[in-house]
Amino acid sequence: MSEACVSEVTAPETSSVSSQMSTSTYFATASEALRNYDQNCANRWYKDEADANDPEGKYAFQRLRQTWFTPKIDPKFKLQRDDKFYAIGSCFARGLEFALRKRKFAVESAAPEFARLQPVNKALSGLGFTNKYNTFSILNELRWALDPDAVFPVESIAQVTETTWSDPHITPVLELSGFEETLERRALLQTVTKRITECRAVIITLGLAEVWRDVQADVYVNSTPIPSLFKTQPDRYEFHVTSFAENWTNLETIHALLSRYGHPDLRFVVTVSPVPLMATFSTMDVVVANTYSKSLLRTVAQEWAAAHDNVDYFPSYEIVLNSDRAAAWEADLRHVKGAGAQHIMGLFVQSYLDDAI
Repeated sequence: MSEACVSEVTAPETSSVSSQMSTSTYFATASEALRNYDQNCANRWYKDEADANDPEGKYAFQRLRQTWFTPKIDPKFKLQRDDKFYAIGSCFARGLEFALRKRKFAVESAAPEFARLQPVNKALSGLGFTNKYNTFSILNELRWALDPDAVFPVESIAQVTETTWSDPHITPVLELSGFEETLERRALLQTVTKRITECRAVIITLGLAEVWRDVQADVYVNSTPIPSLFKTQPDRYEFHVTSFAENWTNLETIHALLSRYGHPDLRFVVTVSPVPLMATFSTMDVVVANTYSKSLLRTVAQEWAAAHDNVDYFPSYEIVLNSDRAAAWEADLRHVKGAGAQHIMGLFVQSYLDDAI
């Protein structure tokens, strides 16, 4: 990370990261564990003589035969009708924005100012340019917007042609533009990001563990650089498959940053996007690479939620992966069908907002 981004809101010490990684995420005495077993209606995978096709069955092997998987969800907290929301992360964050706005909640991340941004693909929303696919880019955006000592590295905006520039910290769904317009888009994004300080509810969706770093600007970027830059500036970028410790540190720094600058009664809901890698730049099979990426982020999310009373994990990843494949996925097996997205959003609203609707 660029030295310009370092401030009083610093990452946890290495020793604290190591300590967290060596500590159980949950502890129970024998009597507590037995009570958990007795009270948890979704505690068992299989039982002899149970009818596998019983639609009301409580065992996992029965529930997993349903079109839509519905996990047992016990939210740590509830959100309120007058809460303001901010969603940041991969495309699942946009889906939650849509679902919440449809129910007349105040969603600051879906700012009306973004409506003037026209994506190259007219079927998409201009909001797509706000997607953040890795924990580095989420942290970067929040730090540049909130921390007065953090300076956006202008040198990371790369020239593509004589008249066009690329901001690698946004998702490239918009037409490339001149340097000044590129900076204007960035200023708009940072203006909207500052509104997270007014939001009690922050939803963070983790997407990828594969990340690119701009060596020249010394900063991690949001998405794969534009292909032409690999030809014109072949030594500018390097590829990283990130670790648990790196992603954990980023999330802890985000928690510290928003605890300092954010809402006094802040609540985080963290999710993992089920959308797989489009392609990998590692030596792994893309399916193996995707499994590593999602498993790592899923584990980090669980640890982060276990470490903080105001952080909860919502199982969007498990809902999609354990639903009927034909019903859940489009033909590309990357994009979740509308019905699947509606099922997820319905469970989210039911879990956290049932008293507010």
